Amino acid sequence: MDTWVVLIPLLPLLAAAVIGIGHLLGVLTGEASETMTARIASWAIILSCLLALMLLGADLQGKNIGSFGIGQWLGSGNLNIRVTFLTTGFSVILAALFSILLFIIIRFSINYLHREAGFHRFFFLLSLFASAMLLLVLSGNAIGTFIGWEIAGLCSYLLIAYAYDRPVAAFNATRVFVTNRIGDAGFILGMGLSYTWAKGLDWSQLNALSTQLTSGQASSIALCFAVAAFAKSAQIPFAPWLARAAEGPTPSSAGFYGAIMVHAGVYLMLLLQPIFERAPVIMALVAIVGFLTAAYGFIVGLTQTDAKSSLFFATTGQLGLMFLECGLGFWQLASWHLCAHAVVRGYQVLLAPSLMHYIVGNPIKPVNPDTASLRWIYVASLQRFWLDQITDWALVKPVRGLAHDLAYFDDHIVDRAMGIPLPSVRTISTLAQMEKRKVAMRQSLYSSLGVFGSLAQLEKQKTAMPQEGQESDFARGSGFAGDLTRWVTAILYWFEDRLVIRGVGEDLINYGRQLGLAANKIERLLLNPGYLALFVSVILLVAL
Repeated sequence: MDTWVVLIPLLPLLAAAVIGIGHLLGVLTGEASETMTARIASWAIILSCLLALMLLGADLQGKNIGSFGIGQWLGSGNLNIRVTFLTTGFSVILAALFSILLFIIIRFSINYLHREAGFHRFFFLLSLFASAMLLLVLSGNAIGTFIGWEIAGLCSYLLIAYAYDRPVAAFNATRVFVTNRIGDAGFILGMGLSYTWAKGLDWSQLNALSTQLTSGQASSIALCFAVAAFAKSAQIPFAPWLARAAEGPTPSSAGFYGAIMVHAGVYLMLLLQPIFERAPVIMALVAIVGFLTAAYGFIVGLTQTDAKSSLFFATTGQLGLMFLECGLGFWQLASWHLCAHAVVRGYQVLLAPSLMHYIVGNPIKPVNPDTASLRWIYVASLQRFWLDQITDWALVKPVRGLAHDLAYFDDHIVDRAMGIPLPSVRTISTLAQMEKRKVAMRQSLYSSLGVFGSLAQLEKQKTAMPQEGQESDFARGSGFAGDLTRWVTAILYWFEDRLVIRGVGEDLINYGRQLGLAANKIERLLLNPGYLALFVSVILLVAL
């Protein structure tokens, strides 16, 4: 049965390719093709589900080898990465569970998204997401897991922004995408440290060599992967992104943030249990973060007024408890908690559209009076403990300020030191330089053709000499009209010679700089409170 593991993530990937190419070519489009798209996605996940259940049955009977490789992914010096899959252990259990949940979600989506404009796009992304998650839990090395990790994150971004014409959906999708990139950086750094110290990226090899790592090395690797897990599973300080993900359709919310993808961080912790056990400080940090996230999810969830937000903050609290269990060393409890929560939360999110129907005659339980009397907690809960604002103040604002300062330094210091003109006159300067090259080419051509130039000058002189019967004064012009023509010609020649041919850098830049300095002085005077008040007073007097 080990050889069949390859088809479990491959079949949804093929379904996504068929749906995507068919939609791109116009074969699968509109309401008429909904049945075909739904069948392709459904049968692919059904076959994957059956294979995952067969693989799990063989593992329970002890017939699986434990891993299966199909070839080399990359070889460079001592770096040798093979395409391997896990065929035993908790990974196989999760593959079977996730495939069942994905089938339920896809079946639910067929009716839920009927006649939606993005029906085919949704099933393409959902099939791609199914392939990514199955690859994530079944991959035998960090590279395969990271590929599934990234593809799942990309599908999450695209499905949060499913209604991309809505500004809130597009903004929330971008915010979630950027937040998760912090975790991705931790994952990549963890892989780099793992290869440096353990000389491999296979999960089994890394766990086997954990006893040979020093405490500092194990702590560094564990910290990097813990940051990746915190971001993916919405732990503090990354917790607010989960509530923003509610902008996506309900079926995608059930798959991504209720039942499947949001548990990827917990799975990564369980996968690296030997590494974390070698890093007690990091385990303590994981326990603290989990406890704070659980408290945050419980308190903020009390003041939510819509079903999906309430469910997502409940999910945040449960995920915090899973991290707390991992940090305290209750690994088996955390694994069972993950499986049970995936089933229950997926069901609740799918049930959310029917919530108003089912709560008739079932009033909401009031908050405990002791908790209700704490008004500061109520305000903090409404504001979600200001985590987004704190993040903007601590990270976004400094980075934006640094980018502005670097851009100013580049434009006003580096460019001037290198002799590059200011951005506002670069285009004009380029044209002037081109004109200079043309004039230089003409001069070199005339100098190389001196003989022909002399003949041309003689011919010009002959032509310019008034001949018999010609009216030279009429040709040159006379009186005021002739003088005006010569004056205008001389002015245009001076303008072309000084400001175009000789280059922008000699005169126009100086004139522009002087004009800009004068404009800046006028602007500062106008912005002065005294002059501004005087200006407003004058306008009012004139108006009266």
